[in-house]
Amino acid sequence: AAVNARPDLLPGFTLRWVFGSSEDRHGVCSEMAAPLAAVDLRLAHHPVAFLGPGCVYTAAPVARFTSHWRLPLVTAGAEAHGFDDKQERFRLTTRAGPSHRKLGELGVQLHRWFNWTQRALLVYWDEKMDDRPYFFAAEGLYIQLPTLRNLTVLDIAFHDDGNFSFIIQEIKQKGRSECRPGGDTGRGLGVRGGRGGL
Repeated sequence: AAVNARPDLLPGFTLRWVFGSSEDRHGVCSEMAAPLAAVDLRLAHHPVAFLGPGCVYTAAPVARFTSHWRLPLVTAGAEAHGFDDKQERFRLTTRAGPSHRKLGELGVQLHRWFNWTQRALLVYWDEKMDDRPYFFAAEGLYIQLPTLRNLTVLDIAFHDDGNFSFIIQEIKQKGRSECRPGGDTGRGLGVRGGRGGL
């Protein structure tokens, strides 16, 4: 209402909000519901811009549609490194929140500041059933850290079978360690790390 009261802000336009849901029947962000809602909104209301959705997995398909429709999308859910692609898929997507690329750039700056020149190993927990926040945060670091000279970035997959000796030896042999998994995995790695001399 305040924007519409000032004709100098959007001359020739009237701002009107139309809402759709990007959630499934359980109230969880849905990569299936979000693009369907976007298509429904596009066909029924012909918007000139989209705000949201706010989750990574829902923002990506909606952003692909809005780029195809040549409509801007403003979202807080575009923190993943892939949203940096402004040439094609996400050229009209604007982040209203943080990006994991910036986290990766911070990692690069920390390595430069402290002159960390050997190796980095990052361990994280990836559920693959949620919106994978650790995966996307690690992706920003994984993409940006190789821009440093004399730094090897490794990814070593391991399964939660309770035997953490291999991963502890990798950490011990290959560099500084930063381990932040939660639950039983975190406790298991912590105990094994202590026994392994970390």
